[in-house]
This record gives sequence, structure tokens and C-alpha cells, in this order.
Amino acid sequence: SGALSQDGAIPLQHATAKRVIYLYMSGGMSQLDTFSPKPGAATQGPTESLQSNADDVRVSEHFPLMARHMDKVCVVESVNSNQGAHAQGQYYMHTSYELRGTIRHPSLGAWLNYMAGPVNETLPGHVAINGGLYNASGGFLESKYMPLPIGSAEDGLQNSARAEGVSERIFDRRMERLREMNEAFRDRYNTKEVRAYGDMYEQALSLMDSQDLDAFDISKEPESIQAAYGSDPFGKGCLLARRLIEHDVRFVEVVKNGWDTHAENFDQMGELCPPVDRALSALLADLDARGLLEDTMVVLATEFGRTPRINTQRDGRDHYPKAFTCLLAGGGIQGGIKYGKTDAEGHEVIENIVTVEDFNATIAYGLGLPTEYEMYSPSGRPFRVAHKGIPVKAMFT
Repeated sequence: SGALSQDGAIPLQHATAKRVIYLYMSGGMSQLDTFSPKPGAATQGPTESLQSNADDVRVSEHFPLMARHMDKVCVVESVNSNQGAHAQGQYYMHTSYELRGTIRHPSLGAWLNYMAGPVNETLPGHVAINGGLYNASGGFLESKYMPLPIGSAEDGLQNSARAEGVSERIFDRRMERLREMNEAFRDRYNTKEVRAYGDMYEQALSLMDSQDLDAFDISKEPESIQAAYGSDPFGKGCLLARRLIEHDVRFVEVVKNGWDTHAENFDQMGELCPPVDRALSALLADLDARGLLEDTMVVLATEFGRTPRINTQRDGRDHYPKAFTCLLAGGGIQGGIKYGKTDAEGHEVIENIVTVEDFNATIAYGLGLPTEYEMYSPSGRPFRVAHKGIPVKAMFT
């Protein structure tokens, strides 16, 4: 173990990554049509594959730009989940715990900021762009560990300035009165919900006064950089993520929706994949050029894959949690490799199965978070950052 956490209570491990950009493909991304093609198999359908710049790593025809950057990527082909429905799968992928009605668990960004603390005291440590109900969450942790939601990367952080016509003196006087009222109420009703209300105002005020507020404005980027990432919401989200981690935001999630391809899977791949190809390749190249890829882990994940068997009636693929693919890059991860293996048609994991919990434990390990450490929820139950997951250390250099 290495340093202690922000409050001196949690023994942190040596970290290979300081921060994470987590790209989430919501809906269940088809592994055969993206990063685990099976050339010549009947299950492959009409999607062709390309040889990448990494030995033994092929990508689908929809990722010609990423084919030049796979030397930076570890393709985790053997991910396995026990959750085959969207809400449950998304929640499980983010938290390592099954969705229940009685408790909400923290996602990885919340765990990171709780255990390791913020780097930039005036910016949030955890940001979610285009997020959904079962994506990034603070869970049972205090509200300050929840992600700051950004609905549109192009619009950035909204309502971050004083209202027009309200002077600084009047604003400060109002806020002081509000603090007095909040403190009196908190003293009487000191609950998580009440604390959250006051924390929200304090965080907002801190943001308003921050010199780093420009981090949320992607229009400050040169036109050439904006063009490289693409004009769609996902590309803009990836660009915003890069700006935020440059300003010491620890964990940024960007969501790309639309991957639930039960029907017309192959037509939809032609629309869904190119924006991801463009943005992900630009992000990896940009981080590398700025010297940030070395200690920034880039994750591409999804709740489950799609069936190798093609639903010929609808020309689609259905939910398939048994064997699917996620990506890791940067932050000490070994690039240019595949970890795990499925059979020739993609039905079964035949080598080095990686459970969702193992996958999350691997990310946590790279961040220096102790996966064995137990913390207790308000109800007194013990929880770990990746539940029972075991880090796959072979993925690291």
C-alpha cells in the first residue's frame, strides 16, 4: 500500500492512473460488429473486418480510424455479466452490485472521489455527460460525491453566473442569509438529505467563483480540434471530457445512446459506429500528444453484448450478457493486446473470463483504490468498491 486517503483512514495503493474518462455505450453494443469481429463465421453477418496496427487485433469495418490506434488499447473480449436487462445491466456495470429497491450503490467515480479526494477543490471531481438513471451515481455516499450532470457538452455548465441585475453585494447578502437558515435547519434535522441541500449551494458557489470555469466551454478549443472530435453530441462530450481532466476533474463519464439493435442491426451500425470511431480515435491521439494518456485511463464499456446468432426476421441481434467486449487504454494499461478469448463464433468465453466485478476491480486497481477495503452504508452493511471483483493485473504493463 502507499498513501492514505483524504481523511487518513483508507490505505491507498500505488496508482498507475490519476483520472478516468469513461465512455459508456448504452443499450448493449454489438461486439462482433465493433471490436471483436469473427471473420468467416456465420455469426458475423455482412460486417467486414480490418487489421489494426496491433498484431492479432482486428476491428470491424466501421472503425477505420481506431484501426490506427489499437496499439494503445487492451481489448477485453471475455467480459461476462449475469444481468440481461437494460436497467439492471447498466446498474451492475456501473456499481458491481445488483439493482435493488432498498439501496443505491456508488459508481466508480463516486468511489474514487470518496477514497482519494478531489484534486481541484473548486471543480467537481465527478462529471456525467448525457447520463441516464442507472449510469453514474453517488449511491449511498454524501451528495458531494454525486456526479455533476451535464445535459449537453455544447452548452456546457448552465446557470453558472449571477442573475442579471443582481449585484455582488446583494448576492452575497442573500447567500449569507440562506446559510444562516440552512445551518439552523441542519442543526435540528441533520440528515443526508438536509446536508445535500446545503452542500449543493456551497458547491455551486465554489464553481461560480472558480478560475477553471472555462473548462466547461468547448468553444475555446481551436476549430481543428473541434473538427477532429466531430460535431455530434458524443464527440463534443469526449472533447469536454478531455478539457475537464486537464483541469483535474478525476472522473468524467460520456454516454452514447442507441445500441439496442434488436432490429436492423447492420444498418444501425453504419450510423452508430462512425461517431465513436472518430471521437475515440481523436481522444486517444489528443491525450497521447498532450502527455496525458500515460496517467489517464480511458474506458469503453456497455451493459452487455448482442447475440452472435442473427435474428433473421428482424435482421437484428438481441441481448447477450454471456460474452461481450469492453476496452481499456492508457493509465498503465498494456496496449495492442487482447485479453480473454471467445470461441470461433463468439458464443462462449473459452479463455480468461472477466466478470463485470473483475472489470471494475481492474479499473479501481489502476486508480490505486483498495478493492478489499470495506466501508459501511448508513444502514450498517459492508460494501467494497467492486464487490467481490479481482483485478486483472495482467492487463497492466
